[in-house]
Amino acid sequence: MNRRFTVAPMLDWTDRHCRYFHRLLTSQAVLYTEMVTTGALIHGDTQRYLQFHAAEHPVALQLGGSEPKLMAHCAQLAERFGYDEVNINVGCPSERVQKGAFGACLMAEPELIAANVRAMQAATTLPVTVKHRIGIDDQEDYSSMRHFVQTVAEAGCKTFIVHARKAWLKGLSPKENREIPPLRYELVYQLKQEYPALEIIINGGITTLEQCQEHLKHVDGVMVGREAYHNPWLLAQVDPLIYAQPAKFTKRKAVLEAYLDYIEQQLGLGVPLQHLTKPILGLFQGLAGAKQFRRHISEQAYKKGAGLPVVIQAMNYVQEP
Repeated sequence: MNRRFTVAPMLDWTDRHCRYFHRLLTSQAVLYTEMVTTGALIHGDTQRYLQFHAAEHPVALQLGGSEPKLMAHCAQLAERFGYDEVNINVGCPSERVQKGAFGACLMAEPELIAANVRAMQAATTLPVTVKHRIGIDDQEDYSSMRHFVQTVAEAGCKTFIVHARKAWLKGLSPKENREIPPLRYELVYQLKQEYPALEIIINGGITTLEQCQEHLKHVDGVMVGREAYHNPWLLAQVDPLIYAQPAKFTKRKAVLEAYLDYIEQQLGLGVPLQHLTKPILGLFQGLAGAKQFRRHISEQAYKKGAGLPVVIQAMNYVQEP
């Protein structure tokens, strides 16, 4: 699996409809699910959490948890459902996540993450990867991260996705933790220099493909989050610029027309229109009529019986050169 460009796991955003839409824009990028907790998978509606469309490949499941036996069981579920990778969340700083003993607080417990990696690799043939921060709270940035990565790598993990910001577990909200701690890309570069055999992917604050190309001079891959969601047309240039493959679409309306078939199919299965239109709201960003497009969908998609005509009518507002 080629992880030169990946779309970050984003809670409430990168659901299966969003990933299907993103896959229309790029055939090469690796897509990640929202974080799913072991408790949700084991005690909840497993089918609902894990189902995805075959078109989404390559697609990775991100797990939240810290109990090796449960994580191993969920890794087996990921393999059974056909995912291409399973990823451990060691980056989310929310208090709710900390109470569940997973996310960024686990950076303080590298041996526990190593135990999880060993258990998961024993239970599945899928690659087991880790997404983490450069540090938490008062940890000295590089040496603590180095110790974490070395410990987990010795357990068999070969791929580390590094959010190049510290997480402050007390005093900052998850939103503030994405914006206030400074980005320290140089620490991620240093990690790659010191561990050339590991696959190091950089994440945090990346908003253009030019930035991606610059990072790729120093690390193996880039992970883009919010920008890919709010400005999905960015993904249309990933295949030519990052993978030297032809772009799937050169016109935004053509992408949306391709997505209409999926919308129609999902509406037939009872999925409400507003769930299907969330990922397309930013598609026409920067074009004349984009605001009217967003407004029309936002006002109409939630109404009872809303269907394809809402999207087609909204598209008529947009002027694409």
